[in-house]
Amino acid sequence: MLRWFIVFLMFAFPAAAEEVVLGLSKDEVAITTSFNGSDILIFGAVKRDKPIPDGDPLEVIVTISGPSEPVTVRRKEKRLGIWVNIDSVEIDRAPSFYAVATSAPLRDVLNDVEDLRYKISVPRAIRSVGAPMGIKDAAAFTQAIIRIRTNSDTYQLLENQVTVDAQTLFQTSVQLPAALTEGDYITRIFLTRSGKVVSSYETSIDVRKVGLERWLFTMSRENAMLYGLMSLAIAIAAGWGASAIFRIFRF
Repeated sequence: MLRWFIVFLMFAFPAAAEEVVLGLSKDEVAITTSFNGSDILIFGAVKRDKPIPDGDPLEVIVTISGPSEPVTVRRKEKRLGIWVNIDSVEIDRAPSFYAVATSAPLRDVLNDVEDLRYKISVPRAIRSVGAPMGIKDAAAFTQAIIRIRTNSDTYQLLENQVTVDAQTLFQTSVQLPAALTEGDYITRIFLTRSGKVVSSYETSIDVRKVGLERWLFTMSRENAMLYGLMSLAIAIAAGWGASAIFRIFRF
């Protein structure tokens, strides 16, 4: 009975004709006091149990997503010569970092239905369910956070940056900026044909503070009073030292 059940599953859920075999240049990123960013090389191959299908070529999409968190976006307006907040919308979830690398223009390798399903493009990776009743252009707030984070390189659209060789080997590189949030950075690989996803693979990159950076961060969270006193002592010592050096050079 069990054998027939297994046979049924094999026919009901056949193995994918094309699957991703992935490699990362590093699966951990250490944030230290001198950390100024890191390059992640993503490479892999396509495993097949059949010959390469005829028709549209195989395309590859790579996404890296940092920890998601709620974000409040405020709109300012100049009134009586002063910039004031007039509206605000809370975005339910937005990745702290998000990069999309593709082997061709995104609109050519992924259709809208698949994008809606897998949340691949930058706008789809941001979750914004509702807005206050008085806000009629809620989409503008989502566009604003995309624009701001794109300018700071925390959101990246890297079209034509994935190299695909003989529809089998692929590689790309993504630059992680210096201002990273700790956590798991989910890395996804999508194989597409004719705009449809034919296979996907997911792994993660562990980003953590280490050394002095970790010690200071932990102290600031677990012993705020000691951290404040230490910061005050360092500030007083720095001020006294600068004053002493100034007196020496003045005389």
